[in-house]
Amino acid sequence: MSGQIDKIRETLSDPEQIVRSITDPDVELFHRHYDTTPVTEKYLCVVVKILIDDLFIITAYFTDTIKRGEMLWKKK
Repeated sequence: MSGQIDKIRETLSDPEQIVRSITDPDVELFHRHYDTTPVTEKYLCVVVKILIDDLFIITAYFTDTIKRGEMLWKKK
């Protein structure tokens, strides 16, 4: 994910979909599609842990599909 900080920021500030993790209800997955990435056309998934007074990014990665879970928000 080296050099991808702008895409991570954009995905967090303007996601196309937000999904709650199946395995941890305090984790949300922010997804945004990019036509051009270091690994061809992919979605960027930014995984965010939400705590009472804080939140932090667990990881970010490119993927072919939106991950399964409870759909919290979808861009129209």
